[in-house]
Amino acid sequence: MLTHHSLQFLSNLEQNNNREWFHANRKDYEQTKVEFENLCQEILNGVAQFQENLVNTSVKSCILRINRDIRFSADKSPYKKYLGAGFGPGGKSSGKVDFYLHIQPNNESFLGGGMWAPTGSQLASFRQEIDYSPHILKGIIEEDTFKSYFNEIHGERVKKMPKGYAADHPDIELLKYKQLFFVHKYTDSEVISENFASEVISGCKILKPYLDYVNNLFFGEED
Repeated sequence: MLTHHSLQFLSNLEQNNNREWFHANRKDYEQTKVEFENLCQEILNGVAQFQENLVNTSVKSCILRINRDIRFSADKSPYKKYLGAGFGPGGKSSGKVDFYLHIQPNNESFLGGGMWAPTGSQLASFRQEIDYSPHILKGIIEEDTFKSYFNEIHGERVKKMPKGYAADHPDIELLKYKQLFFVHKYTDSEVISENFASEVISGCKILKPYLDYVNNLFFGEED
């Protein structure tokens, strides 16, 4: 499990985001790293019980590096102010739509997943599926448990109706999405609680039908 130490380290890192401070506090980072890896291993074990393509995935392949890629960024801070992990077959670089866990102090931690950076053809397929069979997606994301848990939708939308669709289409609001990423946020007290891993596993189970829907649509497969 994560402890207050890990959240405090991330808070301190945000205030001292430079290599000198990081190296001076390397032991604190190593403790945070171990705590997060242990948490992710517990989550991975639990999710693999109902997501079979995760069975042979190693936890280290799921965890994002804390170093930022600053080559093309105006922000030259060398480190991320959060911990992240992507749970997909083979790890975070599966290329599929995976479960994403984000740990950040000040109640900014969350579990999320969904359509985030689709190709043009994937977005076209998504919209076509909504046009032809909207009840499938709506049956997943409008289900009471899903709506209650994943009550935040992140994603860019077009201002006008996508080309080829009527302005009075009954599912105009869904068709406008270019991204459709669902999020459930956790408080800091939830993150450091003993049952946090179980809570995240339960959240993944709720999210799974939507990720299966998108993966089947984009890649012709689901677990």
